[in-house]
Amino acid sequence: MMSFPTRRLRRLRTSEKMRELIQETTLTPRDLICPVFVQEDLKSRIKVESMSEIERLPLEDINDEIGTISDLNIPSIMLFGIPTKKDDAGTSAFDDKGIVQKAISQIRENFGDKIVIMADVCLCQFTSTGHCGIIKGDKVDNDSSLETLAKIAVSQAKAGVDTVSPSAMMDGQVSAIRKALDEEGFKDVSIMSHSAKHRSSFYSPFRDAAECAPKFGDRKTYQVPFTNAREAMMEVEMDINEGVDIVMIKPALAYLDLIAETRRRFNVPVAAYSVSGEYALVKGASKQGWINEKDITEEILYSIKRAGADMIVTYFAKSAAKFLQKA
Repeated sequence: MMSFPTRRLRRLRTSEKMRELIQETTLTPRDLICPVFVQEDLKSRIKVESMSEIERLPLEDINDEIGTISDLNIPSIMLFGIPTKKDDAGTSAFDDKGIVQKAISQIRENFGDKIVIMADVCLCQFTSTGHCGIIKGDKVDNDSSLETLAKIAVSQAKAGVDTVSPSAMMDGQVSAIRKALDEEGFKDVSIMSHSAKHRSSFYSPFRDAAECAPKFGDRKTYQVPFTNAREAMMEVEMDINEGVDIVMIKPALAYLDLIAETRRRFNVPVAAYSVSGEYALVKGASKQGWINEKDITEEILYSIKRAGADMIVTYFAKSAAKFLQKA
């Protein structure tokens, strides 16, 4: 490579149009997936205190929310449900008249194929224990949890979901769900697994939003240690071998190396989840006047795309879509 003064990289930064011409990483609203919280028996919206501008919605407000998201050219949502009743078996999670199933049906009826409906497949919001699987004795039992996760996926498919998104981190969850979906005739329903979901303190605000903090213990026995990159790649590879359609790295910002390594190793669509703690930190610092929220949000989302993510689940989806459309 020629060296200075013959080679001057600043020549390609001399104007806005020149910088646009050579821009390597692009980001548009079409790259974003917007999380949506819907709560059973809710009469009006409830603000999530730890996540500024994020709300739990009553079913009656879902159409307005999806309309807003669609108008921003965001192509997909990720549904999370908060039920009225919880039990040890998480039965409301696979109730055909459950809150998530009702929301899916309503969105499908009103929006058709105008938006991709994704739904979380987990038990933490639906169990009285707050854990992501079924408890036997004092432990989360992997194999009985698979049966329940498969039931949840099938019930969501019956309601009209496009993509089920298992986040429980049970070994074999993709295989169990794929088998159940196929046996029930839902071969076209795709799976976006939270393939490498790490045991992270970045999830704390979400647990406030979804009322899903574990009532005892923690999730160290089933979520990936944040110290183990090779183990994370094994999780991704196992999901691919089990028939996953899209893999996900979660969280995103502190795990850019794993997004990049997944992109390098595997020829599959890669999602990243920019989680609640990432959002809350930016919002908190912005409220104090310490940062420019738009600039920081843009930089974070571009860094996730640059690392190799094809799509980003983010609580910034609506605000980011607004400034991206103006760019």
